[in-house]
Amino acid sequence: MLGKRIILVGKAASGKDNLRKRFETQGFKYGVTYTTRPPREGEVDGKDYHFITDSVAEKMIATNLFYEYVHFNGWIYGTPISEFYGSDLFIMTPKGVSKIRPEDRENSFIIYLDIDSETRLERLKHRDMPGDSAERRIIADDEDFKDFTDFDLRITNSNF
Repeated sequence: MLGKRIILVGKAASGKDNLRKRFETQGFKYGVTYTTRPPREGEVDGKDYHFITDSVAEKMIATNLFYEYVHFNGWIYGTPISEFYGSDLFIMTPKGVSKIRPEDRENSFIIYLDIDSETRLERLKHRDMPGDSAERRIIADDEDFKDFTDFDLRITNSNF
């Protein structure tokens, strides 16, 4: 891949999808990842995620189809190798970022959306989250983002 890939990282309701869609309107190709979590209202299979079962995800892991994958909040999220090298825009977790190879990290620009908890909690209260709760996401994210420093740009303004 020539040029850089952009990787968006942020806690729940930090604005990752909003920023992703803005990049897409500028011609960036979003790397659609796989997940075992249930779809949220308005999410489209194959556009937002590829929604798969646990057994399909485990087979993909066993056959080394993922560039990186993580277990987060009881679900599996994974970026296929083909998407990682064929796209230039991604959403990842800190654990996903930690799995990026050094030579690929050189060609990646990581944007950390570090939005305050109060704003995120208010947004989460208005989100349909099958199998999850706002409180659980806040707690899981606090643990997931503890000591996260591998980013190139940090955005703290919730109205970016």
